[in-house]
Amino acid sequence: MRILTGNDLRTGAVVWWDGQGWSLHVDDAVDVADAAEEIMAAQEAARRVNVPYAIDATREEDGHVRPAHIKDRVRALGPTVRPDLTLKPQDPAALDWVI
Repeated sequence: MRILTGNDLRTGAVVWWDGQGWSLHVDDAVDVADAAEEIMAAQEAARRVNVPYAIDATREEDGHVRPAHIKDRVRALGPTVRPDLTLKPQDPAALDWVI
């Protein structure tokens, strides 16, 4: 699957295209397939997201979306140096998900 990510221009937060707008949660990401270029151009023109780009990902059996590249898994989780600041601070296995 191909999903879109970028950074919110107002907050700098990592965001994921959910089919209607941008979400802070990678699990909300939808497969954009061949529509990636069109969506990215429209969203960049609307000045909502800084440099959106498409990445490869998979939807796991449990429904979670897992970016293919470690860089994007780190972006999806949040800071790895302070697990309490991640998007999953209560999940002890969260950092294992990155690797």
